[in-house]
Amino acid sequence: MELAIDALISRIDELGNPSCVGLDTCIEYLPEHWQQKCGSFEDAAKYIRDFNFGIIDAISDIVPCVKVQIACYEMYGIEGMRSFCDTINYARSKGLSVIADAKRGDIGSTAKCYSAAYLGRAKLQGKELPAFESDFVTVNAYLGSDGIKPFLEDVGRCNKGIFILVKTSNPASGELQDRRFEDGRTLYEAMGDYVIEWGKPFIGRYDYSAVGAVVGCTHRRQAESLRKRLKGVFFLIPGYGAQGGKAEDIAVCFDEQGRGGIVNSSRAILTAHQGAFKGLDFANAAREAALIMREELSKAIKGRANG
Repeated sequence: MELAIDALISRIDELGNPSCVGLDTCIEYLPEHWQQKCGSFEDAAKYIRDFNFGIIDAISDIVPCVKVQIACYEMYGIEGMRSFCDTINYARSKGLSVIADAKRGDIGSTAKCYSAAYLGRAKLQGKELPAFESDFVTVNAYLGSDGIKPFLEDVGRCNKGIFILVKTSNPASGELQDRRFEDGRTLYEAMGDYVIEWGKPFIGRYDYSAVGAVVGCTHRRQAESLRKRLKGVFFLIPGYGAQGGKAEDIAVCFDEQGRGGIVNSSRAILTAHQGAFKGLDFANAAREAALIMREELSKAIKGRANG
């Protein structure tokens, strides 16, 4: 069976596109006539699901992956979580790799339950059933190794992957992540070193591990340093587009072969019908925005490899 990380890299190579569409879908991103119909959680969940399905249909032949931010669904209660489940299942049925952006972080039996929800299976009367089956899940490992071990077990057992928070894209990330230890390492560098060790048993045929790192492109110097430091660690790269990250910032996150990461864009693609491609329906607008992103990334990454 092909490893989840190998399948993702293969699809990136096939499409020539290391981009990920973030389905961080808020009511405000929907067409206005849909927004006006969202008077209940049930309505909101229905129109968010329909919106997501339209986006997936529009981009599944040009984009290898989607990232689904669970918070955007949790706030609409049970109906919202049904929409979350429907979205990840539909995306996987269309051949997309799915990252559940849940940023789970706890220890022991709680971490084991979180991992079972997104990577593994829940055990019921001799059966093992998936809940929100994804290919990858984001994990906060700042509680230490006893919070990451249950996820590693399911990475191996269920052929999945995780992305561990290392250097995040938010402006205040440096308040803690840039603090230095006595040995000179920053906190994010120390976390990156752990990611290398945790990922060694899960190296795929492209020499990248199924245990990856979240590294924001909005901190270019740190991202470039981490790319050199974290050999064999695949990056999930937030911060592109609406958060201010540029294609030239992204390029430092990739290796000499143009591999090593996938770049997420959420708002800029989901709201393209309200801005850059106003006048197009939301799905076609998203496709056009995704095509532009592909070209920008390709040019920047090739320029770095050739330079």
